[in-house]
Amino acid sequence: MTEDPTPAPKPAGAPEPEPIRWFGTSWVGRGTDYRLRRVVVPIGALLAAAAGAFVLRFAVEGVRLSDNGGFVNGLLVAAVAICSCLAGLRNWKLLSEGKDRLTGWMAEDKSLGVVWIIGGVGALFAYFLRGLVEAPGEAVKRARYERATAQYGRRQAGRTGRPDARAPGRGKRRR
Repeated sequence: MTEDPTPAPKPAGAPEPEPIRWFGTSWVGRGTDYRLRRVVVPIGALLAAAAGAFVLRFAVEGVRLSDNGGFVNGLLVAAVAICSCLAGLRNWKLLSEGKDRLTGWMAEDKSLGVVWIIGGVGALFAYFLRGLVEAPGEAVKRARYERATAQYGRRQAGRTGRPDARAPGRGKRRR
């Protein structure tokens, strides 16, 4: 006997789990689609990282062919490596803790946009590694969903009885 992957209907006002990109809300029920996507998405991220590294290799080779010297080539390789490391660190933190928890240089989107673009290979590799642990972003969505569910439970526990059936005049302040 297999379990139905769809959760039971919830009452009105109950929190709903947020969908995860590429995974939907199947992380709650963990159906067959979820397991398949847990395999396919990291492989896709790794293939995209390999394609990005291939493109960056052509860029570095183009600069190397221009005979600018070893120093310029070394600077270019170092810049690509540093950008990839920074983007990978930012993406790992983003996927494990959420965008609202990013601080300092990791929270910069506009001023460091070029760094995130050049470091796209590192970000994709971090996405691949995070996909091996869990669905990327699942921890953030699960924590948010559990907080909302607990808050909903506390609100519902405080509502005992029927408020409309109170005796007239009860609960009013006397002056």
